[in-house]
Amino acid sequence: MTQEARRPPRLPLRLRRGPQPWERQRPTWRDAKPARIDAAVKAALARPSGNWYVLGAARDIGARRAVGRTVAGVEVVTWRDAGGRLLAGPGACPHLGAPLAQGPVHCGILRCRWHGLALDGAPFAGWEPFPAHDDGLLAWVRLDAVGGEPPLPSPLVPARPRPPGTVAAVYTGTGGCEPEDVVANRLDPWHGAWFHPYSFVDLTVVDTPAEHGGERSGGLTVEVSFRVAGRAVVPVTALFTAPGPRTVVMRILEGEGQGSVVETHATPLGPDDRGRPRTVVVEAVVATSRRPGFALARAAAPALRPLMRAAARRLWRDDLAYAERRWELRSSGRHPG
Repeated sequence: MTQEARRPPRLPLRLRRGPQPWERQRPTWRDAKPARIDAAVKAALARPSGNWYVLGAARDIGARRAVGRTVAGVEVVTWRDAGGRLLAGPGACPHLGAPLAQGPVHCGILRCRWHGLALDGAPFAGWEPFPAHDDGLLAWVRLDAVGGEPPLPSPLVPARPRPPGTVAAVYTGTGGCEPEDVVANRLDPWHGAWFHPYSFVDLTVVDTPAEHGGERSGGLTVEVSFRVAGRAVVPVTALFTAPGPRTVVMRILEGEGQGSVVETHATPLGPDDRGRPRTVVVEAVVATSRRPGFALARAAAPALRPLMRAAARRLWRDDLAYAERRWELRSSGRHPG
């Protein structure tokens, strides 16, 4: 293929032939078979995680204060040492149980606000650290007592485009469901144009694991257009895979933004005051482009990140409702799968 043939089109936009009413698009319910989706979810749940859980955006954990999160009922505190290394451990002070996440950090030392006990990340007075990992975009913690799997030294981080050529943003939201319900939502791309008509049109699932081998096997290949405004759309081909029990990755294979990824991670929090499960969705969007003008987007990254998070928030407003509904049906024995 010549360099000219590899060059992306001058304009990524395409004009659809005409407006199509929402109710006139092709139904996808025959293709979105409950058994097919449930089989994909079960296959994802069977994959190893090494007991690693995503906490959130790595950039949200700074040098001056600790950050707390509950993971599967375990109180976790995270902070950074003097060299910027991510540290994690139980969130309760070993002295009298004070919330360590409320303590200040000075020169890498976390100090309890109740009585001044100081922690540098090493074992102390019965307090044992948890393994932690910063992959450059997300922060992870390993909880062996929760995961119950053979531990891995580091999490299985999906392949991403190299940071110098990307713009990345991380969205976080919480829903009343379990991680598998979030995974099921992402492994049902057939709902995209029906449930999110403000973002997607002309969606077709063209490939499934049983129908195609080679590089794209083990996932769902989707042709879809991102709606820009009016009849203007950006068509792409994307691959959905589930590399772990709580992770689904969408990677753009062809079209504008080729190589860009959207990672969706689901971390269990624990039950709410009514006994309902809660799950936090951490979605990392890593955008890239071969266009020379993308350098301007990288320069404007601080302004673009809030817009990227807002777009993800709008989608997850609907998708968390989907996941919560799925959990309600499963918990009552009414789920069709």
